[in-house]
Amino acid sequence: MEFTENKKYIPVIGLEVHAQLLLTSKMFSAEGAAYGALPNTLVSTISLAHPGTLPTINKKAIEYAIKLGLACKSAITGTNYFARKNYFYPDLPKGYQITQDKTPICEGGHITITTQQGLEREIELQRIHIEEDAGKSIHDMAAHETLLDFNRAGVALLEIVTRPDIQSPEEAYAFLTELRRLVRHLEICDGNMEEGSLRCDANISVMPSNASKFGQRVEVKNMNSIKNVQLAIEYEIARQIEVLEKGSSVIAETRGYDATSGKTISQRTKESALDYRYFIEPDLPPLVVTEAWIEQIRKEMPLLPREYRAKFIQVYQISAYAASVLTETKELALFFEELCKLTPHYTSAANWLMGPVKAYLNELNLPLQEFPLSATTLASLIDLIEKGELSFSIASQQLFPALLANPTKAPLELAKELNLLQEKNTDTLQALVEAVIQAYPDKVLAYKNGKKGILGMLMGEIMQKSQGKAAPALVSDLLKKELES
Repeated sequence: MEFTENKKYIPVIGLEVHAQLLLTSKMFSAEGAAYGALPNTLVSTISLAHPGTLPTINKKAIEYAIKLGLACKSAITGTNYFARKNYFYPDLPKGYQITQDKTPICEGGHITITTQQGLEREIELQRIHIEEDAGKSIHDMAAHETLLDFNRAGVALLEIVTRPDIQSPEEAYAFLTELRRLVRHLEICDGNMEEGSLRCDANISVMPSNASKFGQRVEVKNMNSIKNVQLAIEYEIARQIEVLEKGSSVIAETRGYDATSGKTISQRTKESALDYRYFIEPDLPPLVVTEAWIEQIRKEMPLLPREYRAKFIQVYQISAYAASVLTETKELALFFEELCKLTPHYTSAANWLMGPVKAYLNELNLPLQEFPLSATTLASLIDLIEKGELSFSIASQQLFPALLANPTKAPLELAKELNLLQEKNTDTLQALVEAVIQAYPDKVLAYKNGKKGILGMLMGEIMQKSQGKAAPALVSDLLKKELES
């Protein structure tokens, strides 16, 4: 079902995003919270709900929640009560989840996105609240049994809930991209959807463009990438419009997204609202967040992605696209800033990071922290190119790989060892020019008769003969002089 915009209907979209916090311990207990450990090795009597055990609040999780709230310009709640959300599921040991109900730690606020038309729009948030995660049910490892892994039970989460303020699948994609960039810059979540540390459910409805009442909402789950969220919303909008166009009604239900088929699939209907029987968690005292605590966290806040982007565009005069790419992670933004302190060639620095550097990291699936070259080395390489000592093609294809293998060597030193520096000897270049002119008398005649585009072909032949080392500006001057004599 291909998505095409239908002017007769207005999509109404809200997102619920769970961000797993980058903590060494769980929300209410001291055991580890690492991803990928052997099943049921990161558990305790508290996370397994043994009788008589009591939870304690992870202070760092509260600070992370406040950080995100400040970044989103939310109101921070002064007195917080935790609540029990009661429901049964095999991987929920207690039979309830500790969360926040009436007093979310952050209320309101917004995240600013940039639309495809380049316009900025604020997506309004309803709330950000703290809760613990459930365990994991594994259905595909045993033929007739469900296996339970409680490592994730009790892991600290922030749930970010938007208002029904998103107007298109593209805006949902932009919102999630910006949110992921934000939590990474704040260093509170790694934003990895494939590992489940950022999970998104989408609430989707459509309404006739002349209506004032929202349509029936459908919840879509099981989306493991930002692109899949966009595709699932596209499919669901088209499906709901098709249902309405046939004169039927959209059913309130939960649907999953199948990335293979590109379709949403019904999982269960919602005949009535679930009654979670919320009540205040009796084993946790009220959490008081003072203004002094908030101000202390505010002072420690790093520069945010949109602030970095504005700075990169204004100070370093790079494109908005480059600024967006270079702020995908805080590490990349900081590395670019360090480069710009070492070389005045800001656009070249941006292009190197977005091109050869990112290609190398992506090929080996490495984080920037494991990039072997220092900013000083990369700046020296860029300066060699800008001074005309080295062509970009030779620098990127030959010297850059050689530096990666010898990261302690200076670019100039290694370029000399490998005989990669540009040839600037006029006599040597003149000989190459004359050889090419003699080899292509017909092309020379065509040039003299007005076909000036042939100059590029002749330049290419000279560069090939010099194995890419001839200084282009010198070659161009010598070639034009010969051709026009």
